[in-house]
Amino acid sequence: MFYRENGQFKTTYKADQQIFPIDQDRIAIFLLLAFAFLAVPMLATDYFYRAILIPLAIMSMAALGVNILVGYCGQISLGSGAFMAVGAYGAFNFFVRFPGMPLIPALILGGLCATFFGILFGLPSLRVKGLYLAVATLAAQFFSDWMFLRIKWFTNNSDSGSVSVGNLQVFGLPIDSAMSKYLFCLTLLVVVALLAKNLVRSAIGREWMAIRDMDVAAAVIGIRPMYAKLSAFAVSSFIVGMAGALWAFVHLGSWEPAAFSVEISFRLLFMVIIGGMGSIMGAFFGAAFIVVLPIFLNQFLPALASLAGMDISTATVSHAELMIFGTLIVWFLIVEPHGLAKLWSIGKQKMRLWPFPH
Repeated sequence: MFYRENGQFKTTYKADQQIFPIDQDRIAIFLLLAFAFLAVPMLATDYFYRAILIPLAIMSMAALGVNILVGYCGQISLGSGAFMAVGAYGAFNFFVRFPGMPLIPALILGGLCATFFGILFGLPSLRVKGLYLAVATLAAQFFSDWMFLRIKWFTNNSDSGSVSVGNLQVFGLPIDSAMSKYLFCLTLLVVVALLAKNLVRSAIGREWMAIRDMDVAAAVIGIRPMYAKLSAFAVSSFIVGMAGALWAFVHLGSWEPAAFSVEISFRLLFMVIIGGMGSIMGAFFGAAFIVVLPIFLNQFLPALASLAGMDISTATVSHAELMIFGTLIVWFLIVEPHGLAKLWSIGKQKMRLWPFPH
């Protein structure tokens, strides 16, 4: 009753090919964006911005990039942290070596640096796949760690590899408060998500999915595997690199190569798996799950222990977080391997038929 497309007729191909062809979807997205841009700044505190909203926006963008490569093209990658690091340090070098460099062009150039790095380490995908490709991309992680620690030019001759940025501005407006950082990250996320959604619906997106489903059959019908795989690596690395630059510039402010360790690569892969591979919406669900759950457990477990009359240490809470986190990941893989996006799709299908039996 609340989610029916009955009576919504399309008279042109353009109208039928809209991103959100159903009126309810368009209204829901508009209300969600209005809440995120207008209501959240009036309600959120500085802690909420810095602990949840800003990391959630940036990690959602990174998960979008990983999902294009892993979910849509089927190329397993464990080098996402390295692509984020290349984007961060690339944007840093353009920002400090070219006086007056605006922030947005620096972020885009950092993403382009990550694009070339991703294509370089995506070349093994032309010969290997699966676990072997994952190991090949994992090499990018170790190579980037070595590069930013040993080659001092990338870190502006910093001995420890630690660098920092400040006085961020966009069109003359300072990006210094938590709210301004959130709105800036959210705006970039909306733009990147819109571009990614259109891209996966285009011809190249269908080529990626054909390669994912069966690369031999895709090659038989005329799809070039080299072009499809390397273009997926390029687009994915660009988005992940921009997310890495945002993570460094906006969220951290000062960072070192350890900020983009292999752990962040696994977290991004878990976001895609839990959220739903091959789904733009799944990237948001997975990022929300990974970012919010540890904070929730960190607050919930001590409160639960105090109600039970127990005294729980910080180390115990940290270990319990990891145990619960790992258990939930295994549970999702067993119970719903298609992720939270599949549950969302099932819910929408049930709303179409409610209140009739189904």
